[in-house]
Amino acid sequence: MELAFSGELWWWRGPAPWHFVTVPDDGCAALAAASAAFSYGWGMVPVTARIGDTRWRTSLFPRDRRYLVPVKTRVRTAEGLAVGDRVAVHLTVDV
Repeated sequence: MELAFSGELWWWRGPAPWHFVTVPDDGCAALAAASAAFSYGWGMVPVTARIGDTRWRTSLFPRDRRYLVPVKTRVRTAEGLAVGDRVAVHLTVDV
């Protein structure tokens, strides 16, 4: 399963601070419908993510019926990203 979308980079202050991009509603619906086949733990979905030329493996966080893409510091640095930037994200679910 693959998804491509754009969204705003935002910061969650913690207790452990992270930066995220939220998957749009239509992508969340598709992930939720298929998640029983590939999610683990408390609904985490393993993916390979790409923003620009930077690719990394991570897991989507489920929250409030949506999925969040955690964006690592090395990705933000490599792509020159800041909070509030609109970014194009490509996800491939790791089955």
